[in-house]
Amino acid sequence: MRKKMIILLTVCVLILTMVLCACADKTDTPTTFPPHTPAADTIDDNYRTFYQIFVGSFSDSNGDGIGDLRGIINRFDYLNNGDVNSPTSLGVQGIWLSPIFISPTYHKYDVADYYTIDPAFGTFDDLTELIELCHERNVKIILDLVLNHTSKTHPWFKAFTKAHEIGDTESPYYDLYSYIEDRADTGGNTFVNLPNTPHFYECNFDSNMPELNFDNEDARQKALEIAKFYLDLGIDGFRFDAIKYIYYRNTAKSVDFWKWYMGELNAYKPDCYFVGECWSGDSEILEYVEALNCFNFSMAQAEGAVARVVNGSKMEGFTTFVEHFVTKAKQKNPNAMLIPFLSNHDMDRIAGSTPPSSGKMQMAANMYLLCSGSPVIYYGEEIGMKGSRGGETTDANRRLAMLWGDGDTVKNPIGSTYGASSQVNGSVADQQGVVGSLYSHYCQLLTIRHTYPEIARGDYSALVYDAKSFGGFMVDYQGGKTGIFHNASKEEITIDLSTAKNGLGHNFTTVCVYIGKGTATLSGNTLTISGLTSVILK
Repeated sequence: MRKKMIILLTVCVLILTMVLCACADKTDTPTTFPPHTPAADTIDDNYRTFYQIFVGSFSDSNGDGIGDLRGIINRFDYLNNGDVNSPTSLGVQGIWLSPIFISPTYHKYDVADYYTIDPAFGTFDDLTELIELCHERNVKIILDLVLNHTSKTHPWFKAFTKAHEIGDTESPYYDLYSYIEDRADTGGNTFVNLPNTPHFYECNFDSNMPELNFDNEDARQKALEIAKFYLDLGIDGFRFDAIKYIYYRNTAKSVDFWKWYMGELNAYKPDCYFVGECWSGDSEILEYVEALNCFNFSMAQAEGAVARVVNGSKMEGFTTFVEHFVTKAKQKNPNAMLIPFLSNHDMDRIAGSTPPSSGKMQMAANMYLLCSGSPVIYYGEEIGMKGSRGGETTDANRRLAMLWGDGDTVKNPIGSTYGASSQVNGSVADQQGVVGSLYSHYCQLLTIRHTYPEIARGDYSALVYDAKSFGGFMVDYQGGKTGIFHNASKEEITIDLSTAKNGLGHNFTTVCVYIGKGTATLSGNTLTISGLTSVILK
């Protein structure tokens, strides 16, 4: 009994020590995980960190070389093992699955039946089990839903084709897809001949991907029925593909569609997570934000706001962009969020331009994961996977098999040519639980994000300084002020925080936590921060 009491007291002392160290008025804050915060487990809003899974490339459960739903279930502890402070689990709060519906292609962005899971990926029982597992661990699961076009093999398009061939204008499928009778009337969009007819159907991505006609009420209702079916199944929302292609080149009409669609879905099941892909400039993205949150493409890729800074541009470019975009988005929609990411399935992987060996990848991760809104991690980013399209005409090289390093039988997708020798940053097995690894860095980043809810939810004001590679944000949340600062240079910087050029300097007193290549100390209002390091101050 005495031994048990000693053990219990020791544990209590350790826990108390962690709590005191995490946000103490001292300058030698340890680079350990912050203490557990109950709110991190009970989060019930949509300010979540999501993880994008390209299903066919993630994990193979049955040895056929194709990733599947059962593979995700088997690997779920890697994503979220129920302990937000675990150094061997990412602790993501949401997962986004690439299309899982039956399709003639490996990528599944051309659906042949919205109500059938591709057998290569599994069954509805598998999906239901994955949904239940997600909800047990307070993880939201969203599906990639492609509504603007289907596959040519979809029964709807076959019925559309047949109706045109026989001239059956009374068929409910006759104008289910977008078509024209005069090839000169394309409006700049892509149309190809509908075989055995004088008509032309719209196909802006590929001739195998015909566009639905959303002037047709039946097409609109079918789109609603699909979403409602999966919401009833337990899915928490959707990532909508190519939202500007609903009425391509007619932004106002497309935005009106999404306002209607979101209104219907939000009324049907409130508080779902919806995000749209509008691969465009900020001005057009902000038009769609009136209807739903959209990914922020300006922060992504090698030429994006994050990568530019870690490769030598001014920090001011990043901080002022974040402030201005979020401000404008909330003017359009009070519920708008920033949805930042570094790369996705349509882009060259970010590790190619911000290598982990240089510390640039870690810094890039700091900048977008310690930021407003709901960030998205592309599978494999957390271990520095590489992949680029190069001279190929396929995106398969951007969607390569996850590098587990433990014998997983998942294989690269059809058409990939990216050599294994180019994967120089190691596998999950090499990095999981290893102090200093990129994966451990991501685990710690997400723990910090969970611990400080203001990072996701607060009001951001840019803090701009003369130092080129240094800057940050003042974050206001529930009456408190937090400072988030980044030093993207390789050199240590000492700076008086009250000298912000935009007059928002604040008297911080506390170093809460720092993360990166070095340390951070505070003496009065003077911050000394190592190169490639970020810090949170109170």
